[in-house]
Amino acid sequence: MAIDAAGALRLSVEDDGPGIPEAQREQVFERFHRGSGHEAPGSGLGLAIVRQAVLRNGGRVVLGEGLGRRGAGFHVTLPVAGR
Repeated sequence: MAIDAAGALRLSVEDDGPGIPEAQREQVFERFHRGSGHEAPGSGLGLAIVRQAVLRNGGRVVLGEGLGRRGAGFHVTLPVAGR
């Protein structure tokens, strides 16, 4: 987590797992979407809630590559209040 030159808070969460195919990257933010081949429990709401919360606070969330150009990387940018 850091404050960038424009005064926005930046948070990145990255892993080096199997990743998310580029063609499916927007879908992961849809309510109830679950990627194929996953047996872990869940409702598919987590990332939809994250994106909605970030957007309501004037920020953005982007999904890209993770650690070592593998896996998934979620990058959140939020304006800092009072700046």
